[in-house]
Amino acid sequence: MIETIPLPATDYPPDAPFWSAALRSQLSIQQCEYCQRLRFPPRPMCPHCQSVEHAWVTLSGRAKVWSFTMPQPPLLPIFEKMLPYVVVLAEIVEDPNIRIIGNLVSETYESITNVDVTNLKIGADLRVRFRSCATDVALPCWILSEEL
Repeated sequence: MIETIPLPATDYPPDAPFWSAALRSQLSIQQCEYCQRLRFPPRPMCPHCQSVEHAWVTLSGRAKVWSFTMPQPPLLPIFEKMLPYVVVLAEIVEDPNIRIIGNLVSETYESITNVDVTNLKIGADLRVRFRSCATDVALPCWILSEEL
């Protein structure tokens, strides 16, 4: 039986810089060196021009709600302890084709449960926050923001 939430492997080469930046509370995304397009999830080759050259750029952390849900019942029993919680699919403002999933958290980003969802709607402004889940894992989460 799973006793903790599943955590990503942070040492897989294409993803490792993303997770390293997350530990520093930075949202970093791959950018193709040839066509300059951002890409997420990270991958060895650009899906647009097939270049294998890339860099990592730090983004603003601003996003919009593209979609959201309150899972019921949760997929895995471990998530039942966390009910109720909101999962947000966030559209990154620098590139609306990039979307990152994460929990909606309170403004202090310490809790994912019982978050005020009064202003939660498609298109609502978000800011990324990172929640430490292990010594090598900080997961992107989202807070509602009025400041975009």
